[in-house]
Amino acid sequence: MNSSIRVLFIGDIVGMPAVERVCAMLGSLREQYRCDLVVANAENAWEGKGPSKREAELLFAAGVDVITTGNHVWENWKSRPLLASNPRVLRPLNYPPGNPGGGMVIVETIAGAVGVLQLQGRVYMPPIDCPFRTASRAVEQLHERAHVIIVDFHAEATAEKIALARFLDGKVSAVLGTHTHVQTNDARILPNGTAFVTDVGMSGAFDSVIGMATEVALRRFLYQTAHKYELAHGDWRISGAVVEADTESGRARTIETFCLPCPEPNRTPA
Repeated sequence: MNSSIRVLFIGDIVGMPAVERVCAMLGSLREQYRCDLVVANAENAWEGKGPSKREAELLFAAGVDVITTGNHVWENWKSRPLLASNPRVLRPLNYPPGNPGGGMVIVETIAGAVGVLQLQGRVYMPPIDCPFRTASRAVEQLHERAHVIIVDFHAEATAEKIALARFLDGKVSAVLGTHTHVQTNDARILPNGTAFVTDVGMSGAFDSVIGMATEVALRRFLYQTAHKYELAHGDWRISGAVVEADTESGRARTIETFCLPCPEPNRTPA
């Protein structure tokens, strides 16, 4: 039997308290799921916006190998130098040329090379370059060095996520949806060997409206005017998925989603 690579993917991390909890749990999660590579989406890591250098350093120190982001990364100006300086902090590849950072990277693991690619959808999202055509070009380049390819597709519409997964079925190991913060119950392996889930879910405070303080979210909906984003607190959980893929063919063998409670961090007595 051919060897395999196991990838742990952490869903959208919302706020510094969630970053701290993910870092505290990561070692045990990596051991529990016997993972060779960890990818974490951190587009909401700094006050609901993109990660700054501090959040990225904490996640890397805890054992994250690649950080992905999304459309909110551009709302934190501190993310831009991070994107420009660290090739393992990705933003969606299909933003127009001239933006800082890159959208794909190859990471060498003990089990073999893994390509990580991030794309962003266009339905109910900014009208950026085509994710389908961008994916075709990127996957061809990644296949020159890696058989196993993991795609973070940051998109709003479920149909667009499913369509991209079908488009890439057999060409990549997994298409994992992010952005909506709500884990879906459709994890499966498509006919040609690509693992897929519409959304891996959120890591943060579930006593909230997708990570935002409920009172603030309600005011936005009730009054249809802007209100300052406030992070929620309470019922902390970490969500994500684990994918196992064959190192030779790149085909996925298994996909498993999880949503686990996060214990309160240790506090020093006053």
